[in-house]
Formats: sequence, structure tokens, C-alpha cells
Amino acid sequence: MPMRLARRGFLRWITGAIAFPAAAHTALALDYPTRPVRIIVGFPAGYLSDVVARLVAQRLSEDLGQQFFVENRPGAGGNIGTEVVANAPADGYTLLLCLLSNAINATIYPAADFNFTRDIEPIAFVGTTPFVLVVNPTFPAKTIPEFIAYAKANPGKVNVASPGVGTASHLFGELFKMMTGVDLVHIPYRENLNPDLISGQVQAAFSPVSTQIAYLQAGKLRALAVTTAARLPMLPDLPTVSEFVPGYEASSWTGIGAPRNTPRQIVDTLNGRINAIGADPTTKTHLIDLGVEPMSMTPAEFQERIVADTEKWAKVIRFAGIKPN
Repeated sequence: MPMRLARRGFLRWITGAIAFPAAAHTALALDYPTRPVRIIVGFPAGYLSDVVARLVAQRLSEDLGQQFFVENRPGAGGNIGTEVVANAPADGYTLLLCLLSNAINATIYPAADFNFTRDIEPIAFVGTTPFVLVVNPTFPAKTIPEFIAYAKANPGKVNVASPGVGTASHLFGELFKMMTGVDLVHIPYRENLNPDLISGQVQAAFSPVSTQIAYLQAGKLRALAVTTAARLPMLPDLPTVSEFVPGYEASSWTGIGAPRNTPRQIVDTLNGRINAIGADPTTKTHLIDLGVEPMSMTPAEFQERIVADTEKWAKVIRFAGIKPN
């Protein structure tokens, strides 16, 4: 009997010892955050992604009572910053500004030391970034049908600029080529492509609306269509590409992620706060002014978006034969 009681007590002790770390983990998650939180951005300061991250960080700091700060880790198309987060402790104190480029890079860089869809926990969607197909004002085509007709009549003579190989701008153009059968020449830039686009050195580009709206208003560029599924409130008279190329849709996006296995309580806390930030009228206006259309999602919905876009753009990458620089 004494032996049985001792054994029973030992088993209770073992069970408690195992449960204690889990209980402590849960308690820490419920108290979150108790110290500063960093948001890793895989691009340099001043980029749109950096500006959006700082806006979100400021609001989270105000709402949750701890400092959220941005740490820029540029390089390899955002992969360096993503790897930092993938290898960080799953405690909610290292977050990632997730971008469409992460879903694109999953195919372009298959040998990376991390897997974006496996190693990053989606937390919250911030919004989408609409793009527009713009041309030099002297370009003869004024509509998408005219652009397609001109490109087919002049194969290999229409140059389409982008900020670089594998960028969203590049992929949006390759999707257009894949769906229309036109032969466009991709011209990657490492610096600002607009001087050559405005001067006519290159003829077209798929670019964020926010970066081109001033040039469109000044008549220095001409817009043919937006790449989103629906027309934009800021450009209500501009058609979508899909009105002429059924099924075409291409939008960049921004969200927040964390290392996989981050406690559910932390994920839910951040999801709720970020969704509320996007719905706040003042912040919503700031985001729209930056060219970001605010949109909220659950973590599961964000995960579905990541998986769907990874598969979608993998097909385009294989079609175009895109390789890492």
C-alpha cells in the first residue's frame, strides 16, 4: 500500500511537472505583451512596406501599451528578413511584415533555408495594393484591346518595365502575357523606372496605383486598366483588365505573421487589434492614401490566401521560366 501511494504521488508529480510549462506558456500569452515587440521588414526604410509596418506598429503600441518597433532586414527579395522570423522564438515578440513577394519567393527560391507557408504563422491581413497598367502617352494604344492588338502586330517590340526579376510588377506582366498570348519584353530596373517610362525608353509597366497617380493626373503617363477584380473608387472610370481578359486579377497585399506555433492567444489578440486598426477611420484613410485598400481576415482566411497565391504565381513563374537573380 505505501508503495502504491508513493507511485500514485509520483505520477501526479510527473503530470504536474509536464503541465506546468504549458500552463506558464498560456499565462504568458494571456499577459502579452510584457516587453517590446519587433516587426521585421525585409525591405529598406522608406519603401511602402516599411511605411505600412510603421503605421501598424505605432497603432499597436498605443493600443497594447508596449512598444512595437520596425527592424529593417533587407536583401534577397525579402528572404533575409523572413528567415530571421522563421528562426525566432515562437513567443509573439518577433513578427514579420508579410507581402505577396513571400508567396512568389516560395517558388523562385526553392532552396531557401525556410518554407514560408510552413514556418510562418499568418496573424492578420492588412490590405491589398492595387496596380495599374500604364503606358507612355505617345504609345498608340489607348485601351486594353488596342494594347493587345498592337503587341500581337509587333511581337517583341513592346518593352514592359518592372523594379526587378520576380517582383509583383514583373509577375503581373507575365500573367498578362500568359493569358493573352502577346510577346512583351521584360526590362528589369534596379532604380526608379519612371524616368525611362515617361521619356519613352520603355513603353509600359504594371505599377502600384499609389506610385503613378500623380503622373497620371499630370498627363505624363496614361492608364489603360487596373489589375484588380473590381474598379477602384479613386479611378471609377478606369476599367479592369478582366473586363477584356476574363479571369485576370493581380493584386499585391500586406499582412502580419509570426514564427509557426506562436500561441493561439497571442495570434488572436494581434488579429483582433490589427483588424480594429484597419477599420479605424483615421488609420483607414492613411492606408488608402498610401495606396493600400484595408481588408480584415481571420488567420485561417489569411492562410488560405497565402496558399492560393503561392499556387497561382508558381504557375506564372514556371510559364515565364523565372530564375533567381
